[in-house]
Amino acid sequence: MSHLATKLLEDPYQGYAYGYPHKTAYRPLEPAIPLQPHWEKEDLSSLFFYLHIPFCEMRCGFCNLFTTTHPNEGLVSAYLNTVARQMQTMSDMLDTPRFAQAAFGGGTPSFLSLSELETLFKNISKHFGPFEKGTPISFETSPSTVEPEKLAFLKEAGVTRLSIGVQSFLLEETKALGRPQKPETLHHALEIIAKTNFPVFNIDLIYGTQGQTPETWQSSLEQAVSYHPQELFLYPLYVRPLTGLGKKERLPSDLRPELYKQARDFLLSKGYEQISMRLFRHREASVPQNQGPIHCCQEDGMIGFGAGARSYTHDLHYSSEYAVGRSGIMEILKHYTESSDEAFKVADYGCLLTKDDHHRRYLIKSILRKGGLIHQDYQNEFGHPIAQDFGSEITQLIDCGLATNNSYHLHLTAEGFAYSDLIGPWLFSSNITGRMEQYELV
Repeated sequence: MSHLATKLLEDPYQGYAYGYPHKTAYRPLEPAIPLQPHWEKEDLSSLFFYLHIPFCEMRCGFCNLFTTTHPNEGLVSAYLNTVARQMQTMSDMLDTPRFAQAAFGGGTPSFLSLSELETLFKNISKHFGPFEKGTPISFETSPSTVEPEKLAFLKEAGVTRLSIGVQSFLLEETKALGRPQKPETLHHALEIIAKTNFPVFNIDLIYGTQGQTPETWQSSLEQAVSYHPQELFLYPLYVRPLTGLGKKERLPSDLRPELYKQARDFLLSKGYEQISMRLFRHREASVPQNQGPIHCCQEDGMIGFGAGARSYTHDLHYSSEYAVGRSGIMEILKHYTESSDEAFKVADYGCLLTKDDHHRRYLIKSILRKGGLIHQDYQNEFGHPIAQDFGSEITQLIDCGLATNNSYHLHLTAEGFAYSDLIGPWLFSSNITGRMEQYELV
């Protein structure tokens, strides 16, 4: 691990540490690992339910997600039927799992037709029972797939958070992102969402596009806030291999640090609080929560359904294989839809976690959010203080002015949040970093 002071001389945008180990550290598991023994050891009372829809109406130039465009009806139908079979298999394997949180991502889940959405939720209810009232359920959408009938159904089905990928309110900037969208389509979608009145409404924006200026960024921020979203996610632009922008070698602008601080200060002045480098939540927002146990991402499991979805048990993280190029994605989708029910009982692609991985995952998932790492929670989880595992790292964070530490918790400073995309990867183990560097993307 490089000394943090030296790392700070590099590009602050090293990578988004939304999970650990990173998906590019996954490898084929040979022989395949039976899942039931791993899930039998899990606390099933507060799981995360995730369902991946790998379809979109267009492939954005910045997108490196597992998704494809213009699927024929036969593929969508086959995919949803396979998801239903996978849910049946997991339902048979697990003893009355309880989902404390749920999310539908992709891709664009709202790409599905109303009838397909109805069938999807009917199958979830069939195999696991309906989500309990008040369960936080997030669903992603895009401007061109917003329809009043779909949103009305989703709200009735219990969705509590609707997230829309806007990226920019300016046509020239969305063109530069490889995602042209008509302003009238965008505003019409936002008006429909506002009328549907979900408990939590989120808008995604991107900063760092070539040609974007502090003035145009301010325009997008002000237009976004005018719709009174409870949350905003602000993503710095990354240009990754095999994406549309990557193929054209369109690098992000060097204004990202300046635009981040501009947005942070503006949103704080508008009544939002900073939850992470990317997430800002209005102080008056009421985030739905179950009355029972609350999912803790550092400790609790996640069951992912669909190709591209990841699942987490304590010792095993697994998924389908990953691709960005269309041919690679289509091959994985073909394999998924042709899988037997028996195939869903094993993990053949993923990563077994070491004791060190558990420690690092807990630290990374804690420190990059507002609450930081609570010392007693770490002690309760691992039986010893955090300083025993990461004393040097903590000292470096403090010496660089990126974190503060007291008897209660360790948390990032405002400057630390700004360097989240450097701090997260810096905390990865050398083993995981090496696996990521050796990964060959298709």
